[in-house]
Amino acid sequence: MNNDFPRIITLLRKERGLSQKQAAMELGVSQALLSHYEKGIRECGLDFVIYIADYYNVSCDYLLGRTPDRTGATLKLDDLPDNKETTPDDDSKNTLITLNKKLIQNSVSIMYEILAQLNNKGLTTEISSYLMVSVYKMIRTVYAANIKNPQAMFSVIPEMYSGLSDALQSIIEANAKQLASGKSSDGFQGVDILTAPNLSPDIISRQYPDLAPSLYNLIQKTEDKIKKLT
Repeated sequence: MNNDFPRIITLLRKERGLSQKQAAMELGVSQALLSHYEKGIRECGLDFVIYIADYYNVSCDYLLGRTPDRTGATLKLDDLPDNKETTPDDDSKNTLITLNKKLIQNSVSIMYEILAQLNNKGLTTEISSYLMVSVYKMIRTVYAANIKNPQAMFSVIPEMYSGLSDALQSIIEANAKQLASGKSSDGFQGVDILTAPNLSPDIISRQYPDLAPSLYNLIQKTEDKIKKLT
């Protein structure tokens, strides 16, 4: 069928806290067959797609990975909330800019809400540093679009900033992963994994109903690009 269907039906079952045996019984199939569906070994028929969509109360488009919205709704620009004020005509010039800005802003807001729950100075510092480096690299990219722009704005020379920034991000990411696993890194104490918040698409949607669609669309767009590389 596709690569998303097995992943999504497995996610939905686990979200409900159902064993594979229990879900199979309620869906009217054998556990072995459901296992094959969840592993992508076998493809199911259209009738089962509709039945399992009704069972989990989601749309068929969501099951097939065609939309990150469980209802099957298509995300519209007006559906995305603004997280900061803009000038009256700031967002009317370019819909693509406005959409992507909202997707990123809203997704980052969710991440910082989760960081607040984790209450770990080190992880917040490292993730913030990673984002800052990302913005720094892209600012330098757009700044360089006009070769007349004075490079004296930056202290790291053009020939070196990209490679050094990539190296810095790799180090920051390694530190962040270490901290998120509960281990100390770079002088910071790791996250208390026993008190880390439980997260799933269902929980995120309930806690951040206005912001969650942005995050799901950001994930889908990013993973679509990743898949093209493979």
